[in-house]
Amino acid sequence: MTGDDTITLFHAPQSRSTGALILLEELGAPYDLHVLNMKAGEQRQPAYLAINPLGKVPAIRHRGVLVTEQVAIFIYLADLFPEARLAPPIGGALRGAYLRWLVFYAACYEPGLVDKAMKRDPAPLAMSPYGSFDAVLDTFLAELQTKPYLLGDAISAADILWGHALHWASLFKMLPNSEIMTGYVARVTQRPVAARVAAMDAELAAKQAAAL
Repeated sequence: MTGDDTITLFHAPQSRSTGALILLEELGAPYDLHVLNMKAGEQRQPAYLAINPLGKVPAIRHRGVLVTEQVAIFIYLADLFPEARLAPPIGGALRGAYLRWLVFYAACYEPGLVDKAMKRDPAPLAMSPYGSFDAVLDTFLAELQTKPYLLGDAISAADILWGHALHWASLFKMLPNSEIMTGYVARVTQRPVAARVAAMDAELAAKQAAAL
C-alpha cells in the first residue's frame, strides 16, 4: 500500500474502538488516529456527527470512503490485508464460520449484553434478536470446547473482536465464571500487540483527563 492508502481511525481511548486499533496493529496496517475525547462530548459535536450520525466509535476513512459499524470495519480491514491471514479468503472453507461469528457478535452478543447491563428482560422469544443471553454465551462457548480459537488453531479477526469484548465485560462482572472463556480471553488479550495498545490507550486517556 502507498502513503495515499493510510487508514484514518476515529478512536476514543478505552472504548469499542480499541479493538479496531488492535486489529490495525495486528495487520501491520498504515494508519493515523483521529482521537476523540468522549468525556468532553466530542463524539456528539457536528464535526464527528458528519462522520457517524450516531456518534459512535470506531469509524474509519480509507481512500475517501467512510466505514462505520465495528463488525463492518473488522471485515473490511482484515480482507484488505490478506497477507496477515486474519480472515479466511472468500470461497475458503472457513469463510462462512468466520462471518457467522462476527455477525453473531453484533446481532446477538451486543444487544444481549446491553439488556443484561441495564437489568432489562429480553423481548419475547418471537421478537428478540438474540433469544436469551445465556443461550448466546452457551452457543459461543460450545464452539471453543475442542479448539483454542473460533476457527481452529489459528487466531482470526473474529477472535480479536470477541476476546477483547469479553475481557471488557468480565471486568464489570457481567459474565459467568468459565474456564473456557477465561483461557480464550487470555490467549487473545495477552498478545504483545494488545499490551502495546493498552499502554497507548492509557496514555491517551490520561492526557484527555488532564485536559478536562
